[in-house]
Formats: sequence, structure tokens, C-alpha cells
Amino acid sequence: MDSALERIRILVVDDHPMWCEAVARDLDEAGTTVVGTAGSGAKAMRIAPAARPTLAVVDLHLPDMGGVELIAGLTGLPEPPHVLVLSASGSGEDVLAAVKAGATGYLVKSADREQLLDAVRRVNAGEAVYTPGLAGLVLGEYRRLSSHAEPEEGAGTAPSLTPRETEVLRLVAKGLAYKQIAERLSISHRTVQNHVQNTLTKLHLHNRAQLVRYAIDQGIDGGGG
Repeated sequence: MDSALERIRILVVDDHPMWCEAVARDLDEAGTTVVGTAGSGAKAMRIAPAARPTLAVVDLHLPDMGGVELIAGLTGLPEPPHVLVLSASGSGEDVLAAVKAGATGYLVKSADREQLLDAVRRVNAGEAVYTPGLAGLVLGEYRRLSSHAEPEEGAGTAPSLTPRETEVLRLVAKGLAYKQIAERLSISHRTVQNHVQNTLTKLHLHNRAQLVRYAIDQGIDGGGG
């Protein structure tokens, strides 16, 4: 049994029951702990706080809310899971919308079982994983947005972050959950939350996805390694 998979707690969200059950079964047989399944965004948001998944496998097209809205909701939880999108759509618009909302990975449903398991391992470890051909699209869009961004009125100097805030921001940009950051830096989960909130306030940003984009724009994410 793969010990890396055994530590992963997964929530599967898809409105097609047979597909949802098949994905959950594959993940369960591989050794992960499937803490719940949901056929709607509302149910996913209802069970996630108590189920405390470390990773959510999410379809983009749900009957009650857009997958992008669900991703933003999940990544906004006090203990946010990593989000891996598993969608029938490979359109650039859907991919970019999902990533901007906070998804760490994106696979199309033509991926086989081993590709899914590999993506689950890597996304849970904080890596950004995309179906071949999509990674360049995402990075290219971030760079395009950065090069066309207009400076805010009165913005002349970058906000001053403390060394610890910068380190927390770098780890957020790499996709680590707050609990993982706390363990990495030997600080409490609450302290990580405080650093993130202080950074959001200083940068006039509103969510984790915006923090990631800021870190990429500023080179704080550590580059393409």
C-alpha cells in the first residue's frame, strides 16, 4: 500500500452518481480515505467542515452552483483542502477560472486511474498538476495578466511584509494547506491564519487565489521548480 496515499483524506464531488462512485472506489482501493461524496456543491460545503478532507476532487459542472464557486468556498475554509478538478472540459477558459478560484490541479476525465492517483499524490503534497498542455496555458495567462496590470492609484512602493509573512506567502503559493505550513515552520495553525490575514490586509487582496497570483508576479513562489 502506498503510504503517501494512506495519509490523504478525500472528498469527491460530482453530480453523476456512477462516475462519483467509481472515482471514490478507485481512490479507496488505492489506500486513500474517502471521507465523503457529494453530488452538489451545497452538500460538499455542508459536509466538508466536519469531514476535514485534505484534498477535494471536484467536477466543474454541478447542478446547484458553478464549480468555480465551490472551489472558492472550499479553499476559503479554516482548514482548506487542496483542490483537484476532474472535469470533462479541457477549455482554457474553464482551466483558468478554476485555477484563479484556488484549484491546485486540473485533469480532464480522459485521464486513466494511474494518472489520477499520481495527481492526487502530487496535489496533496502541494504541487500544481495539470493535464499535459494546460500548465503552459496557466502560467502564460498569469504572466499576461501581470504584464498588463495597471498600478493602483498611490502605489509607488511594494507593501512591506515581514520575513515570516513572506515565508508563509511563499508556502501558500506552493499550494500547502495552513496545517502543513504550521508544521513546516513549527508554528500554530492560528499563527499561520494570522500571518495570511495580515498579508491580505497589507496587499489589499481578498482570497488565497489572489495571494498566489501576487506571489507569482513578485517571484515569491520560488520559480518554476
